[in-house]
Amino acid sequence: MAMYESEHTRWMREWMEKHPEERQVQKTGRALWWDKSFRDEEEQRRLAASDIPQKSYYYDAN
Repeated sequence: MAMYESEHTRWMREWMEKHPEERQVQKTGRALWWDKSFRDEEEQRRLAASDIPQKSYYYDAN
C-alpha cells in the first residue's frame, strides 16, 4: 500500500534532486535561525543579569 504524498511534497523532492546546491543554502538558513551555539556559564550569568523584569500586566499604566 502506497503512502499519500501531496503534489507540493513531490514537487519539492523533485526540485531538490534537480538542484542539489540548494541543500547548502538550506543548511545555512537553518544554522542562522535554529542552530544555536553553546553558551558558557559566564555568558549565561551575564545575560541573566541584564534581564529587565516585565510587569505582570503589560498594558497597566500604573
